[in-house]
Amino acid sequence: MQSSGGSTTGTVHIDPRAALASFVPDQALGAAVDGLPAGQIDDLYTPHNIAAMRSTGLRPISYSLRTELGIDAWHWGEEGTWSDPAHHQGYWTGSDNPVRPVLRGWGYALPRRGDSVDQAEDDGYSRIDDGDRATFWKSNPWLDAAQTHAPERPQWVVVQFDEAQTISAARIAWGAPYARAFRVQYWSGDDPYDEFQHWRDFPQGVIAQGRGGDGVLRLADRPIRTRLVRILLEVSSHTAPAGARDPRDAMGYAIAELGIGHIDAGGRFVDAMVHARDGSDQTQITVSSTDPWHRATDRDADAEQPGFDRLYRNGVTNGLPMVVPAGVLYDTPDNAAAALRFLRRRHYPVAGIEMGEEPDGQNISAEDFATLYRQFARALQAVDPHVRIGGPNLQDAVADSWADDTPDHSFTRRFLRAIRTPGRTAPLDFFSMEHYPYDSLCGKIPAMLRGATDRLDQAMARLRADGVPTGIPWIVTEYGISAFSGQAEVDMPGALFDVDLVAHFLAQGGHAAYLLGYGPDRLYEPGEACTGYGELMLFGADARHQAAWATPAFWGLSMLAHDWVVPGGGTHRIVRGTVDLPGGNADHAVVAWPVHRPDGTWAVLLVNRDEAHAHAVRIDLGGHAPGGAWHVVQYGARDYRWLAAGENSHPTRDDPPHRFDVAGGVVDLPAYSITVVGFAGG
Repeated sequence: MQSSGGSTTGTVHIDPRAALASFVPDQALGAAVDGLPAGQIDDLYTPHNIAAMRSTGLRPISYSLRTELGIDAWHWGEEGTWSDPAHHQGYWTGSDNPVRPVLRGWGYALPRRGDSVDQAEDDGYSRIDDGDRATFWKSNPWLDAAQTHAPERPQWVVVQFDEAQTISAARIAWGAPYARAFRVQYWSGDDPYDEFQHWRDFPQGVIAQGRGGDGVLRLADRPIRTRLVRILLEVSSHTAPAGARDPRDAMGYAIAELGIGHIDAGGRFVDAMVHARDGSDQTQITVSSTDPWHRATDRDADAEQPGFDRLYRNGVTNGLPMVVPAGVLYDTPDNAAAALRFLRRRHYPVAGIEMGEEPDGQNISAEDFATLYRQFARALQAVDPHVRIGGPNLQDAVADSWADDTPDHSFTRRFLRAIRTPGRTAPLDFFSMEHYPYDSLCGKIPAMLRGATDRLDQAMARLRADGVPTGIPWIVTEYGISAFSGQAEVDMPGALFDVDLVAHFLAQGGHAAYLLGYGPDRLYEPGEACTGYGELMLFGADARHQAAWATPAFWGLSMLAHDWVVPGGGTHRIVRGTVDLPGGNADHAVVAWPVHRPDGTWAVLLVNRDEAHAHAVRIDLGGHAPGGAWHVVQYGARDYRWLAAGENSHPTRDDPPHRFDVAGGVVDLPAYSITVVGFAGG
């Protein structure tokens, strides 16, 4: 509604000459699709759900790989060939000319897995301490010098105890290939992110002439107390298991079982590790890389990915180019190249190939990731030398290396340095990351919303300081107030965060932001009871997984896509907008994002993040009030009511935004609200 103004009225100052950035809605306002548990792909991509998703107005699509987070190889289609076809195992390459439509793909769990935990379902386990010597971990052969044609880079295994242990011995049951030269080391502190701590060799832990096999190695005469132990693998034997025919079987390193402990008074080895076929029960293992070798029987029912034909033909992509992934950590260059050949055969538009899915969060070294990235890029460019290649889809802009004592701890800076090495360069046509500023949704949500402004500014400043080129597009492939579920995501705070993040990122020069949670979903039990039930989603789902009700995020993002911008391919300019409120606005209670649209009109996005107070504002466009009628679209807490009832939580009021005209003057911004004011220039 229009306010009468008065002494409590603030001012939105717009400087039409102070352009911050420009963007195109059909490139900038996007959504992300991802993998789901088996059967849910068919439930999600129904005409009803697709119509609901498209109604948001988020048009360009980015494709995320749940398989990569789950330590799975990605079969992007169901037809293809194995490197060992007689046994339906080895390394998979999808068919670029399949007989049947590609409606779904699958993740395949890796039987040579080394990590105890993953970032998807987290229902796997490490083969290094599973108690079974018939299984083994093996490092990625594409990091072996035979593949890279560069000096060998060490691989490693880190054992992380819940509490410090007294360590003086290790028992290593080697697989093939084993390490001829290796070091057993301990971390000098408790925090693996402490830049002032270091890896130190055990006094007797440096082995120069290893022979494989299974034996106990005395590391120190006097036990050393530590939480983290690393096996640093430096020189491979390049031996393969008996009967192996694939040359990659002799590349890298393999360990069947590992024990870390001490020698007791009787001379017996006492293992401090817990060995189990469950990642949450076994002592936690983290490895530098994992061999993507797998079998047909390893299909992961919790990692079904939508097929390319399904996405491009059912209308989800809106006929626009899609950002397509490559599973760099747990896939092969040949399979990525086959996917691109398939897309080119189908004449499907591709905005770019995004290489990486949170590599910083999966603890691979920046240099190893760059080595894999380079090989994938080479394979993709052999198919299409003009394809746009980018990444690395950082888990967070502040990407510091884990348990790493090299002088430079920045994953980003080290990755960029590695792909710029003369003679070893790789393309970076765009840069990508995720943005979830808060781990926990417990606490004061209004303060989090206001603090999000500084957090994004700090993230962008960190990336610039790390050397990310400013002359290429920067994209946010996922965003939300938190990566963890909570009521705030399905209530007003989620919408307030989303619309501000998109506008703020574009004003900072960002190219595109893609919302994860495009389709309907169900509420998830919170990891912390104080957060309440919620999820990153635009729609709540009914029992048949069909969109049943809209979240505030849907209404807020719809206002961005339909009211703040002129939908389509026109160029919009964001200019500087500052908000002066009585008593000050230092805590960013209200933020303003003005755009000059290609039809010559203006629109100002106003986000009131004050939970308790409305604010009246007048608009000053370069020293004068905009003339003519103002077209106002407004959505706020008065339009939405949430009933917190555990897994049965739902909205009791879910109204669309209000639309009205005012004759200039002053506009009231209700508490916790999103407002778009449109007007002609002049």
